[in-house]
Amino acid sequence: MNHPCCLFGSSSYGEIVIVAGVNDKSGHLLKSTELYHSKLGAWKSLPVMNLPHIMCSGFFMDGKYYVIGGISGLAERWRRSPPLIAVVNNQRYAADLTTNEVNKYDKSNNTWNFVKRLPVRDDSNNKWGLAFKACGDKLLVVGGHRRTDGEVIVLHSWRPEDGNGEGPEWDVLSIRERAGGFVYNCAVMGC
Repeated sequence: MNHPCCLFGSSSYGEIVIVAGVNDKSGHLLKSTELYHSKLGAWKSLPVMNLPHIMCSGFFMDGKYYVIGGISGLAERWRRSPPLIAVVNNQRYAADLTTNEVNKYDKSNNTWNFVKRLPVRDDSNNKWGLAFKACGDKLLVVGGHRRTDGEVIVLHSWRPEDGNGEGPEWDVLSIRERAGGFVYNCAVMGC
């Protein structure tokens, strides 16, 4: 990266990833955005945002990159995790951790509609312990589970094309034993 940073929003599209909404190692909020091209192995600075943001979410939809949520000033406080957004087939989905639901955004009506229950609850750390991402035509949820023999992290997937609500359940792709129950959010590039 041209400017080392943390607490940013990011998303990938094909061979690129865009990082926006950052603060530097001294804690100063920055308006900068950067693009990484995986084939070239190079970072490029992009035009700055109107306002600085940290703890935000980023996603690609309709040929554009969006930054939503987060805080734009040091005086603001936000204890919950950034919005958990994923885009599959140019449709935006959100994981609502207060209701334990996946909702789909209806662009034509500007409304959110229930699609499916999340496969795992995140009742810890102000909703910071669950990851929600897109991978090809699937939604991914990475979350911790408590069992009698300890905590595990489970990777779930589901194809929205397969139907809403009562349709197919989430598939379990992987289980990480003795991993603790907390998930540090993740990035997915190249599914």
